[in-house]
Amino acid sequence: MSQTAHIPSHRKPRARSRKNLALRAGVAGGVLGTIAVTTGAASASSGDHSAGEKSSPAETTAEMPALSADLPETAQRTADSLAMSALQYELDEARDTAAGKAAEKAKEAKAKAEREAQEARRAAAAEKAEERASRASERTTLSAAEAPDTASAPSTATGSAAEVISFLRAQLGKAYVSGATGPSAYDCSGLTQAAFKQVGIDLPRVSQDQSTTGTPISVSEAQPGDLLFWGGTGSAYHVAVYVGNDQYIDAANPSKGVVQQALSDYPPTSATRVL
Repeated sequence: MSQTAHIPSHRKPRARSRKNLALRAGVAGGVLGTIAVTTGAASASSGDHSAGEKSSPAETTAEMPALSADLPETAQRTADSLAMSALQYELDEARDTAAGKAAEKAKEAKAKAEREAQEARRAAAAEKAEERASRASERTTLSAAEAPDTASAPSTATGSAAEVISFLRAQLGKAYVSGATGPSAYDCSGLTQAAFKQVGIDLPRVSQDQSTTGTPISVSEAQPGDLLFWGGTGSAYHVAVYVGNDQYIDAANPSKGVVQQALSDYPPTSATRVL
């Protein structure tokens, strides 16, 4: 009797069905399923045996390894899980990208706001400086307008006092610079020192020392050519020269420069007579 490898017909459809299902699950979920391979063989093909050789009939059956009955459901869950993981990764990446862009935009907006604030501060500072300069110019113009016409007004000063006052009027409009003694700029004591030098009197350099020279008098007794002081004797912080008609000339400050002013605008506290 011939020996033939036989695979029972009721096993074949089951093995093929499970193989196809596993392959489809592997493609859908990105998972390579491992499938058992069936094989069976007889020791010789049909009709290929030696004459007179006896052999007992044999049937060999190769079976597919047993697969779980719920394989399709498991494969689907695996595919769904992988799909959700991929989706979550994409969502996380999109979120991180959006967060990075938002942070970059916020940084740019902050830098822009800082630049605009700095420009606004600069503009405000420039406007204030221009306003201060304009007010100083207006004060200087007003002082000049209110000052008496010294060219036409008769001078009550005589002798050395007239020379001092004439020199002072020639300096009107020049700049105030701390420590300056002329000829293009003065501070208050530098101006009075230069004026009295015209008549041969050497005053000390600073207002504190100048306030201790000459004969002390009251402000109401002042005559043209007398020194006027702000502050006590020996501690005066400003000095000017009385020119008559309740007016004095001084190197006032950096915004005014050398000007002629009224006693009532900035009343002095003491006076001395050196001529």
